[in-house]
Amino acid sequence: MTVPPGPAGTRAIAALGEDPDPAHVLAILHEMRGELAEKMGIEITEFTRDRVVATMPVAGNRQPFGLLHGGASAALAETMGSFHGSLVGAGKAPLGIDLNCTHHRSATDGFVTAVSTPSHLGRTICTFEIVISDETERRICSARLTVLLRDLGA
Repeated sequence: MTVPPGPAGTRAIAALGEDPDPAHVLAILHEMRGELAEKMGIEITEFTRDRVVATMPVAGNRQPFGLLHGGASAALAETMGSFHGSLVGAGKAPLGIDLNCTHHRSATDGFVTAVSTPSHLGRTICTFEIVISDETERRICSARLTVLLRDLGA
């Protein structure tokens, strides 16, 4: 497998289309998760065309009142939908163009798990539903992300 030079995300998206090995894909995703996702502790644990799963610690992502920050949930949702878009985008870069989050309850510790599933898969626009739950599987946040799939060379 050859990975072109350039930013990690660009190289990883190019490589995703070449190697279906799940362990290798997860390694690529770890490389391309970006600075914010790395600082937030977001870890992709499952990656298929129909479902992307990740975890994120609550610790380090809390607001001043000790609750999981709503912005952290939004960043997790955007990260999940973008990863999902990179898989279904046939070598195109996913660019988030609309994010909607509804926060149902708070989390104060442990980890949250986000599951992304496609709502619409088009040639240039994809929409994903991302459900974020706590360790007891209570829904913390429901999110919807729409991404524009853009050619890497454009």
